[in-house]
Amino acid sequence: MQDATVTIGGYVGSDVEFVEGNGTNARALFRVGSTPRWYDRSSGGWRDQETIWITVKAWRGLAHNVKASVRKGEPVIVTGRLRASKWKDQAGEERSRLVVEAMAIGHDLNRGTTAYRRTERTTTPHEDDIDDSELVRRLETSQDPGPLVEPGAA
Repeated sequence: MQDATVTIGGYVGSDVEFVEGNGTNARALFRVGSTPRWYDRSSGGWRDQETIWITVKAWRGLAHNVKASVRKGEPVIVTGRLRASKWKDQAGEERSRLVVEAMAIGHDLNRGTTAYRRTERTTTPHEDDIDDSELVRRLETSQDPGPLVEPGAA
């Protein structure tokens, strides 16, 4: 399977719509407008082409960070997989919209500044996540299990 990976720069054109889901599938949606410009030498000024509107969808931790960080009117750069979302409207007409399933979203620092704040993880450690020194400490503080007997030895 081949994915069409795209990067789009533009301005956030809607409020972020955030849905918590079932705790692990948080989702954030917003629209980005990007207006290509070119310099017209004959008129000596910039000319705008038609604005392209893209829906951006972010999942899980990225969705939470988007909810906390992205506001309507801010310049952003989005990188993700280009998808087509299809549905039928109330009249039964087939509709479609381009969607970028975001892998990364950030403010466009050509247009302003931002302050980075690391996301704190709230996961609890699993047995597999404990480092060797913790396992050794646990073994050293446990009861003596007695002599080690290899399997098959009697």
